[in-house]
Amino acid sequence: MRHGNLFVISGPSGAGKGTLVAQLLSELPDAWLSVSATTRKPRPGEEHGKHYFFVSDEEFDDLIASDGLLEWAQYGSNRYGTPRASVEEHMALGQQVLLEIEVQGAFQVKEKIPSACLIFIEPPSLEELENRLRGRGTENEEVIQERMRTARVELSHKMEYDIQLVNDSLPEATRQLLDFINQKAEQAQ
Repeated sequence: MRHGNLFVISGPSGAGKGTLVAQLLSELPDAWLSVSATTRKPRPGEEHGKHYFFVSDEEFDDLIASDGLLEWAQYGSNRYGTPRASVEEHMALGQQVLLEIEVQGAFQVKEKIPSACLIFIEPPSLEELENRLRGRGTENEEVIQERMRTARVELSHKMEYDIQLVNDSLPEATRQLLDFINQKAEQAQ
């Protein structure tokens, strides 16, 4: 049985984190993507325990008080966090646990689980990142400029991660990520 590990994947919006995680899940049989808890209401089609754990403000407060979250943050009027118990349970089963979270959350996780591997996904350039964000056609100019400002801050932290991958070729970035995860999973405890 392979050794269970925790991999925290961060990077700017538009760097391709979600696409890489989807590739990993399809190519790595023992990978498991962590499900976040949130205080926001479910959107149409979202299922409790599959897309998010939808919890009340009181339940979220209890998770914080009992150290039941590896990390958490507030966005607008809603809070989001990574439940500790499910991550530890899947690691104990020998699975490669993936968290796709922001830079701030990644450092919170590393404090609580020092063995966590931090992986930073970066775009080939800021120009390419802006092209990707514009190509989505889902954000207005104000949102794009805010994401670009945030990206510059996030990129300033990339050297604090265990590994940095430039996502300029999806097949190559996927191969590099798979190689890194498989190497960690095969290491003795």
